Order: sequence, then structure tokens, then C-alpha cells
Amino acid sequence: MNQGPRLGTLLLLGTTALSGFAAWGGQKFLVHLHQPLTPDQSAAQLWTTYRWAIDPQQRREAALLMAAQTGSFDGLQSQAWGTNPLGAVVLEQAAETATRRGEQGHARELWHDLLARFPHSAASASARRVLGNQDPALHQDLLKQQPSHPDALSVAASLDPNPDIGHQGAIHLARWGARWPGAFKRISQACNDNSSIAPKTKERQWLARGLASLGDGQAALQCIERQPPGSMPPSSSEPSTQLAIGQALLRGGHTKESTELLLSLTRDHPQASASIEAARLLSEPLRPSKQVLDAIPVSVQKRSAAIATARVRLADGEAAEEVLQRWPDDPDAWQLQWDLAREALISENWEKTRSLLTREPSAQALPDPLETRRLYWLGWSESQLGDQNRARTIWQQLASQFPTGYYQWLATEALGDAKPLKLSGAASTQAQVESWTPLNSSQSLVNTLWRLGLQQQAWETWRSGIDPSTPEAKPEQLVESRLRLAVGDSWMALDQLRWLSLRWRSASCRERIDLQHSQHPRLFEDALSPAANAQQLPLELLFAVSKQESRFASGVTSSAGAIGLMQLMPATARELAGAQLTEDEIREPKQNAALGAAYLEQLIQYWQGDAFRSIASYNAGPGAVGSWSTQALDNAPALWVERIPYPETRYYTKKVLDNFFGYLGRDKIFCKPTLDGIGQDMP
Repeated sequence: MNQGPRLGTLLLLGTTALSGFAAWGGQKFLVHLHQPLTPDQSAAQLWTTYRWAIDPQQRREAALLMAAQTGSFDGLQSQAWGTNPLGAVVLEQAAETATRRGEQGHARELWHDLLARFPHSAASASARRVLGNQDPALHQDLLKQQPSHPDALSVAASLDPNPDIGHQGAIHLARWGARWPGAFKRISQACNDNSSIAPKTKERQWLARGLASLGDGQAALQCIERQPPGSMPPSSSEPSTQLAIGQALLRGGHTKESTELLLSLTRDHPQASASIEAARLLSEPLRPSKQVLDAIPVSVQKRSAAIATARVRLADGEAAEEVLQRWPDDPDAWQLQWDLAREALISENWEKTRSLLTREPSAQALPDPLETRRLYWLGWSESQLGDQNRARTIWQQLASQFPTGYYQWLATEALGDAKPLKLSGAASTQAQVESWTPLNSSQSLVNTLWRLGLQQQAWETWRSGIDPSTPEAKPEQLVESRLRLAVGDSWMALDQLRWLSLRWRSASCRERIDLQHSQHPRLFEDALSPAANAQQLPLELLFAVSKQESRFASGVTSSAGAIGLMQLMPATARELAGAQLTEDEIREPKQNAALGAAYLEQLIQYWQGDAFRSIASYNAGPGAVGSWSTQALDNAPALWVERIPYPETRYYTKKVLDNFFGYLGRDKIFCKPTLDGIGQDMP
């Protein structure tokens, strides 16, 4: 038999298969090569990519990542960046390096090169700031072209008022960055000026809103009142100005002035969105004033869920069901639902509790913190009414489908799956290596900078692309908070994340995971870990207390005088230390953490390991906590917490425990994110 044709066919098929396999392998290799680099790559991996990658863009990105990790950007200019926007960052870093070395001439050449090649990049703001010291026109360009960039705010803070520019610096800060260091002084100076360069009416609107955003409602009101004769009175200011001042006055305890101003706003501008917010502020107290509510125009009342819920409160819950059905998606209705449910569960009226907390199956879930609270107490009421199977079904849903936290732990405990809550006798956990996750900003260059470990540059670029007076969409608010955390602004970041978590209902799984993870940053670990080890406390507990007390701000001082990270009163700190410490010594993070941990351990020992009373005592003091009834503390501690007579301590106890469990289960998978890569555009 002739085997030739068959052999040839087999050889051909074999060759084809080998070629196909080689092509497939080559494609897989190329795909691997072109995977975007991230900070998770090791130094060896980055060096290999930098040395051997075929794609020059990959080599450049590897070089940038290595530079970000080492802090040295030397030699990056030789990478032939062309018009690549990352080239602007390279030039900026090279110029700053030259400046630090005292090579001023070379630095100026680099700044000029940056400005000439990348005039519209966020990095060019640094060039305008530096070169503007000799050419003031560049400072004016910076304020006009990149008004919200940190360099623009720095320049604005340095501008003294004069006849040529008036109070430009103060007005710019009020408009674009009222929280910038030195802004309050500049804005106040402008408001108090009665000279020929005093701010005009429109400018005073910005100045007043800036002061109001800083919480000084009276200064904001005075800024408007100091307008030239014949100008409009405060009650005739722009709606946004009236709202900002009224809110600041209310928060500052000036109830009469704020009420008059906010009522005036609703009467003068009933169709403005600011009037709806003013109505909400006027309806905010748990026992609102019927007289104030009646003074709000009817057209505003009909559009306001806040007024409807306030009237239910005045009627001791009457018509609550109608209001909750009409406004199921309004935060004021959510709050009313909880307040009424809490009253019912405290009085152990389980039928009413169940009725108030039951939502239609088709209704959209509340934001995670509110939905977990609803589900836990709904399960509890079902259990008390004898339907154990229904209760277990609800608690199982809560335990498996939501982030780890206070109510999630209570559900697992009710199911018999939780470990005992123990705060002492546990060694501190080891430091964790943070995994990189994509930022997913709407600004692609910001994503790329984040991916390359250039967090400060990502923040400045993001800041340059937004208008502070225009609210960002919730996904972008998450981006802002993560950037703030990355550059060290935990005070603002954690406050933004808290409010975002209480309002965001439509977040994707990936966004829920990022939101949960971002709310539990492991900050000041070098100070907190030794303190935890010294007192045999879980490190997560010190994270939890620090987050709630100071949002990890070591320099903050409370209105009562408590200082720093874990917010110690000076007298308590000195007693614990057995020495006359200065306030600066108490503010030092390691000292502060050590004293705070020692005090916490004392409270735990005092209450014989009772976590609930120990944490409540850190806020209210053991004397106050000892005077409260211990009813239900052993069998239903969550119910005991709801009966705490101090609203601040009640909230504090739940939040610290929520933080604690959140840190313990920080990386728990509670949903399945879609596999959409890392969502990062390459330049």
C-alpha cells in the first residue's frame, strides 16, 4: 500500500497544528506582555519589563512605577515621551529634583520646557506657580486656567489685596478651595474691608458661601451685611448663599437667625431646589416646630418629604404608613422608619416593629448600613413573634450578602455562627500588605496615574478637572475619597465615605467592595500596633476607636478639648502617663495611642470584659454607664444599646463595634464583581 499521501497529510496537519500552537502561544505571550502594569508588580518584575519588553510604552510605565516606589525620577527624561501626557509628570518631577539639588538654572529650563510642551496638563500648574514668581502673568494664567488645582490655591493664598487685583486671592479661595490653609484669614480680611477695593455684591456672595462652608455662619452673615449702602439685604441674597449661611447658623446653634433666613428663602424662592433643602433643615429636629412648618409656603411643603415626616413626628407616628409609601426612596423617610421602629422595639412591640420594617419585595434595597439594620431587627421581631424559620432566613441573607459590620455580626451570633466578642487578651495582628485596586475615575489620565503609583499626581489631576460647586456623581465621590485617603486627608475622606455609604443604593458589587474597603484604612499602624501589643488588645479595636474618635487626624482637637488620634482629654492623658505632659506631647501619635490603649484596657478590665459597656464608657465615662439599667444586657445586648439614654453614646457604641467588625472582615467577599479587567485606559 502506498503510504506517501497519508504521510504527507499527517505531516501537513502536524505542521499546521504546530504553527497554530505557536501562534496561540505567541498571542498569549503578547497578551501577557501588554497587561497594564500596577503597583502590585514586584521590583524584579518591573525591572524585567523595563529591560526586555518590546513595547516602549510598557518600558516607560515600568520606569515610572519603579520611580514612584523609590522616589527617584532621575533618568526618566531619556525615555522619549513625545506628546504622551505622562511626559508632563516626568518633567515636573525632574524640575522638582533639580530644585532640591540647588540646580536652579536647570530647574527653570525644565519648567519652561514643561509649560511649552504640555500647557494644558495638570502638571503645568507647578510650572506656572514657580515661574510666576518672576512673571506674575503666569500666576494669573494659573488662576484662570486651573482654578481648583492645589498650586492655584497656594498662589491665591499668597496674593495680598491691592488696587490692581482687589481681593482676588480671597475670592478665588472662597470659590475654589475655602478649606485651603490660610483661606479663612484671607476671606475674613476681604469681608471686613471697607476701603475702595472692598468686594462688590457678587464677590461677597462667594465670600459668604466660603465662610459658611467653614462653619462660621455669623461671619458669613456679617460679610453680606457689610455690603455698600443700597445693596440687597441678606434675605435677598442668592438662594445658594442663603442656604449655606442658614445651614451654618443652624449647626452653630443660632437657631433663631437660621430659622428666619431659611424661612425667607422658602418664601422668596419657592421653586428653587435650595428651598427644598431649607425645608429639610427646618424639619430636622426630632420634635420640630409646628409654627415653623406652617410658615413654609404650601408649594414647598407639598414637594418636601422632610416636612411630611416632621408632621408624622408631631402626630406621634400618625399617618406614618402613608408617608413611607409616598416617599420610599427619600432619606428622610428612611430615618422616620427607623425612629418609629426603634421606639417600637424598645417598648417590645414586636408586631409594630415588624410592620414598620417590612418593605415590599419589589422595593429597592436601602444603602448597606441601613439595610443591614433593617434586616437584623426585622429578623429579631420575627423571632420574638415565634417565626424562627423566617428569622433565620432573614439573618442568613444579612450574614452572607452584606459587608462585615455590627449588624452582620449580630446576625451571625443569632444564627449561632459567631465567635465570642472578646476585646482583650488578643495579640495584635501582623501588618497587612495592601493590594492595589483600580480607581475607576471618569478621568482616564487619573486612572493611569493611580495605576502607576503616582497618587499625588492623580489627586492633583483629578482636582484640576472638577468644579467644587457642582456635586459629583456617587462613583466619582468614591474616587475623590480614595484619592484623599491616598494623599493623607483622612479627615475629609472618611466623612465623605460615611455619608456616601448612607445614601448610595445603586452601587455595583465592585463599588460596594471599594466603599467597604476604603472605610477601613489601616492608618498610623506604626503607632497603634505597639500600643495594641502592649495592652494585649486587637489592633483592629484601636483602628476602630481611632477612626470614630478622630478619623485618624492626630492634630485635631474636639470642642471639649480632647486631643488627637484617640481623642484623649488632657487631664486623663496626664493621669494615665503619671506626668505633666504638654498638649504637643499628648498629640504625638505613639504617645497618644499608648495612653488611649491603656485607658481602653482599664475600662475593659473594669467591666470584666463586657465589650458593650467598655466601648460606651470610652465615650460617656464609666460613671454614667454604670447608672444605666442592665436589663437585656446579657441576653439582648443590641437592645441594651438601643436603650442608651445618650444619643451620642448610643451612636458611638454601634459605630465603634461596626468599625471593629469591619476591620476584622475587611477582605470578606460578600458579592461577585464582574470580571471586566482593571478598567484602566492606557495613554
